[in-house]
Amino acid sequence: MQIDQQTLQKIAHLARLEMSESSDHEMIDSLNSVLTWMEELNELDTENVQPLIHMTEEVNALREDKIVPNITREQGLLNAPKKDEEYFRVPKVME
Repeated sequence: MQIDQQTLQKIAHLARLEMSESSDHEMIDSLNSVLTWMEELNELDTENVQPLIHMTEEVNALREDKIVPNITREQGLLNAPKKDEEYFRVPKVME
């Protein structure tokens, strides 16, 4: 399969990308080189190769949930550089 101008515009539309006319030729060349590489991979004999389901045989090592004592609000605010009666005071991040 070769990528042409029409196919590139369809892919860009589906991906919601805006592409300039100047970058079209470069993108077509890049996509065609990827497709050529994929065609080379199709030439490999993979008949006796098992499909890869997981990258590793390891499973998640999960710990048991434990309830631990929490600190009080006063203890949490004790070392705060700026605080209100019940809250941390931080700089405004949204306008």
